[in-house]
Amino acid sequence: GKLDEVFDQIHGKEISYNNLLDINAAVELINEFDDLTFAILKHNNACGLASRPTVLEAWKDALAGDPVSAFGGVLITNGVIDKETAGAINEIFFEVIIAPDYDVDALEVLGQKKNRIILVRKDTQLPHKQFRSLLNGVLVQERDLKIETVEDLTVVTDKEPTQQEISDLLFANKIVKNSKSNAIVLAKNGQLLASGVGQTSRVDALKQAIEKARSFDFDLKGAVMASDAFFPFPDCVEIAHKAGVTAVIQPGGSIRDNLSIDYCNENGISMVITGIRHFKH
Repeated sequence: GKLDEVFDQIHGKEISYNNLLDINAAVELINEFDDLTFAILKHNNACGLASRPTVLEAWKDALAGDPVSAFGGVLITNGVIDKETAGAINEIFFEVIIAPDYDVDALEVLGQKKNRIILVRKDTQLPHKQFRSLLNGVLVQERDLKIETVEDLTVVTDKEPTQQEISDLLFANKIVKNSKSNAIVLAKNGQLLASGVGQTSRVDALKQAIEKARSFDFDLKGAVMASDAFFPFPDCVEIAHKAGVTAVIQPGGSIRDNLSIDYCNENGISMVITGIRHFKH
């Protein structure tokens, strides 16, 4: 492939097959965000992500989301890495870091590990077509480039989300879009609190996210929940509500949408639907 059109490697060992898969997932994820954002990925899924005014703040809050899973991960940001941020990052082991640029002093810090892969992301758009080998053929599909905005949201509950909740709902939806289904994301104040990904049950994905958030002492009161597909039953919104979630974003489209909407109305939760199912596989 034409990898040199996407990034320049300025340090580290040869990039492996698995590295490339994680790098691709990281680039697709960071492309969703205009605000200054830092993300940590493991096995193609975000285990930490935060949008903050500075790169250092974004890094610290991304790492706080899951400092255990961050070990050996792939890091990506849409901001310039400075020396202070590089020093903080250098405290953990990671495989790859991707950024649009680095201060000279930052490169001196990050380059202390000879095998660490340091990439400079170029301003190149990914192709609109995606290819995937399967059995004895190849699947081709349009890349999922839709990024929902406020205009795409339809409030389906009596209670409308606050401005902060709307911001967090859109934030969480960007993450769940780029997580392996079945996926649930819990977020608050521009920070990924926890996610449950790649589960065969949406309820299990939610329970996984709640358990992980609590294990790192996050308060879920006032958090939002994003789901990458509709809720066929109200069990997920009930579990989320009891955990402290106050707003929900989901595609809608179930013949039983009303069951989840009714539960939200009875318990003072706001819900918005997008009409778009991302459902990453």
